[in-house]
Amino acid sequence: QVQLVESGGGLAQTGGSLTLSCSASGSTDSRAIMRYYRQFPDKQREMVARITSEGVTQYADSVKGRFTISRDNAKNTITLQMTGLKTEDTAVYYCNYLITGSSYWGPGTQVTVSA
Repeated sequence: QVQLVESGGGLAQTGGSLTLSCSASGSTDSRAIMRYYRQFPDKQREMVARITSEGVTQYADSVKGRFTISRDNAKNTITLQMTGLKTEDTAVYYCNYLITGSSYWGPGTQVTVSA
């Protein structure tokens, strides 16, 4: 089992910045892919960003150029720096830890962007 602890999030104004962090513990695997998803009310979760253990990143088109995901393999931690926030970024953000055959989710953290 892998446990995920999320931090960050909260309230920001349009154009502002927030940082999310996610730390994994337990049966961690250095090959794991770590990702952030977000979920809007009454909609499915969508991937925001992902990062491999080698540091290869991928972003949703809607956040490219505004969000940056980074990873500290020694600490099993990822960080999502969100800048240029828009009201449409308001959602619950979830950390995900993906290793072969298993996917683990954090409890989620609310991000609210006001106009």
